[in-house]
Amino acid sequence: MAKKQVKLTAELISNNYIDYVLSKGNPPHSVYEFAKEFGFEESEFYTFFASFEQIEMQFFKQMFDYTMSLIEETPDYIAYDAPQKMSAFYFTFMEVATSNRSFIKYLLPKNITQLHKLGTMKMLRESFLNFAKQTLENPIKTDVKKINNIQNKMMAEGAWLQFMSIIGYWLNDTTANFEKTDIYIEKSVRASFDLVQTLPYESVLDLGKFLWKDKFGTNQS
Repeated sequence: MAKKQVKLTAELISNNYIDYVLSKGNPPHSVYEFAKEFGFEESEFYTFFASFEQIEMQFFKQMFDYTMSLIEETPDYIAYDAPQKMSAFYFTFMEVATSNRSFIKYLLPKNITQLHKLGTMKMLRESFLNFAKQTLENPIKTDVKKINNIQNKMMAEGAWLQFMSIIGYWLNDTTANFEKTDIYIEKSVRASFDLVQTLPYESVLDLGKFLWKDKFGTNQS
């Protein structure tokens, strides 16, 4: 028999939804079925969410917000340069993601080329792009506002693709404590900022060697 909840909240609905899909391996067939399962009226669901898809979108947005709250509590964060801030975000976000790995693996495809197309990433994408635009510095100094805006947008979009590649790598990482994902973050951030500064040779080669050894299991250095 379904248990009557004392007070329904958005957090409670979200937690129940996550528990449902992880336990059953599929989403509820309808909001009616879901509400009945957890002992509340269907109309109460729509007080907080318009659909199950909105729960999933807000899940990723909440992960972003929680990540930002953690890194902004770091005393030295305000003094970090752009590479350090991006690295801090990636490392912290992936730690938060690890605590929710089962649900994230349920939501996302393993093929990283499909990640940026997912509607569930929409709210996360908006928040991340705003963060990246505020964090990254334009590589070419100019007084032309239009050019500056184009540069800023391109930098942010590039960071988004990098972020998706990190998530995709993590989804397929089988190492203990996801150690290779940490290495991938470190090398990809270094390579991306070196590319912007037109000094790519050593770091891009280093990233390429890491990916080659990871894929083919070679011990070449």
